[in-house]
Amino acid sequence: MIVFYVIFFTSFAYAGGFPALYYQIEDTAKQKEEFIKQMKAFADKSNADILKEREFVTSFFEKNVPYAFRGLNQENVGHLISLRNKYGVQNLFDREAYYERIDIVPVSLTIAQASLESGWGKSRFSKEANNLFGHWTYSGAGLVSSQIISQGRVSMIRLFGSLQKSVDGYMHNLNTHNAYADFRARRSKARQKGEVYTGTEASKTMINYSEGKGEYIKMVQEMIKDNNLDALDKK
Repeated sequence: MIVFYVIFFTSFAYAGGFPALYYQIEDTAKQKEEFIKQMKAFADKSNADILKEREFVTSFFEKNVPYAFRGLNQENVGHLISLRNKYGVQNLFDREAYYERIDIVPVSLTIAQASLESGWGKSRFSKEANNLFGHWTYSGAGLVSSQIISQGRVSMIRLFGSLQKSVDGYMHNLNTHNAYADFRARRSKARQKGEVYTGTEASKTMINYSEGKGEYIKMVQEMIKDNNLDALDKK
């Protein structure tokens, strides 16, 4: 049996997992339907927030490029700096770098990976840490197992204040981590062509997400296909 310990390095309050009624659904098909419904709402919220940031970038450059960035509004510059730091953009005025990193993540991919990583929201990690995507941390608040301690590892299961924050963290990870540069590059090309970047297409770039590598990609694609999740994707 694996024993879990919660370690707090900062104050952290959260209520883990989906509402109690979700876990009381006995019909597997209905429970999966409810999981997809709730995850879509989370994904839509995260994507809407990302699009607001993208719209700011568009507005900033449309207003300032014609004037060669003279007479800049300092408040807007401050916001751009915060986005540069958040998304790891090197050059403050590199518009294309912002566009490549600040963009939506396919809803189908989000739901498929959450279902796989959390066992349809029923894993201990999702219930106790609001962690839907198997995210680890090396600092801050985390959930540690006795198994990890015995192996001498210092990594911990990351704690999230809500399931929504877990989805936010997942999308931010795909939008910033070097392991998902191919994901972002393909997404950018699809947008330039006016095409929908589907979860099935995006899943091909998830080779670094799991130790399962190619087998993991197949599992994600099967999850999307079996539940008709690609229908949820938008430009």
